[in-house]
Amino acid sequence: HDRQGNTSVTFLTEVGVSSQEEAEALIGRAFTKRSVAATKMNSASSRSHSVFTLKVDGENSQTQQTLSGVLNLIDLAGSERLKASGAQGDRLKETQAINKSLAALGDVIAALSTREGHVPFRNSKLTWLLQPCLGGDAKTLMFVNVAPHEASAQESLCSLRFAAKVNACEVGTAKRQNTKSR
Repeated sequence: HDRQGNTSVTFLTEVGVSSQEEAEALIGRAFTKRSVAATKMNSASSRSHSVFTLKVDGENSQTQQTLSGVLNLIDLAGSERLKASGAQGDRLKETQAINKSLAALGDVIAALSTREGHVPFRNSKLTWLLQPCLGGDAKTLMFVNVAPHEASAQESLCSLRFAAKVNACEVGTAKRQNTKSR
C-alpha cells in the first residue's frame, strides 16, 4: 500500500470507465473470469474471492474542488466444511485456502473489534488487500447470503456468527479528504 492508500497488485487490470454501462459491462466481464466448481454442498461454488475496485474522481464545478473516493465490491467465497463438501484434489486445496483466508479475516475483525495494538493484516493476501477498507477513514458494509434449506443450517449459522462479529466491530469514522482545489 502506498501513502495514499492505493494497493498495487501483480497482474491487476485497471480499466477506465466513464459511464454506468461501461462499469456494468466490466463487472460482467470480470464475472466470467470467476472460478466456480461443483462440490457436494453447492453445484456452483465460488472457488475464489472476487474484488472489484471502483475509483471515482469528481469535481465541484462551482468551487473547483476535486474529491476522490474508492468503492470496493468484494464477493468472498463461502467457507465449506471439508467433510461435507466432499472436496478432493484441487477442490480440496481450494477449500482449505478459502477457509484459511476467511479465518484470517476473522482474526483481523477480532483484533479490530478489541482494538488490539497489532492487527494481523499480513496473515493472508485477502486481509492485506482489504487493509485500506477495514480501518482509518473507511466505511465498510457487509451482506451475508445464507442458504434457506435445512441441510445448510450449520454453514448459515457460521456465516451469521461471522457477520455478528463484523457488525460489532468499529473500524473508524469515514472522513472527507479533499484531494485538491484549484
